[in-house]
Amino acid sequence: MSDGMGPRRLVVVFESPVAEAMLRLAVEVGFQAVLVEPDETRLQGTPRPHGDLFVHDLDAAHLDDSTDVVLSDHHRAEIGEVLKEALAKNTRWIGILGKPTIEGPHVQMLRDLDVPEDQIARVHRPIGLNIGAKTPAEIAIATLAGLIADRNDRPGGTTF
Repeated sequence: MSDGMGPRRLVVVFESPVAEAMLRLAVEVGFQAVLVEPDETRLQGTPRPHGDLFVHDLDAAHLDDSTDVVLSDHHRAEIGEVLKEALAKNTRWIGILGKPTIEGPHVQMLRDLDVPEDQIARVHRPIGLNIGAKTPAEIAIATLAGLIADRNDRPGGTTF
């Protein structure tokens, strides 16, 4: 499936229950789904199937202008470095999960890495549609619905 720019790709960074649900559902709505888990020690045993591809770094995920990147954990120490690398690529969209009522820790992490404010502003947070999602599957559905709305230039009800 293509939107004119190439295959639709969703790169979810960090193994988590939300990532698992998001990647499983992403395939059903036409995304090539990629899981990036930079910390190999976080995977216990053989990882379960997650979409189309599993890699340990963003370079192997082949980010381009038809790629949406979602960080599925807002407490990881690697957030700043991962976002800085994603921002340096020509990605279509970048976002990170988190509560809309507080500034995400990614902002200070990126400032500490001397990332310019206009680049920090490219990182969307909150992400997804405001449906009151609580469970990992609900968060995945809300996030994917928001990405689809954004890709289709629709408002999608993202006001929080």
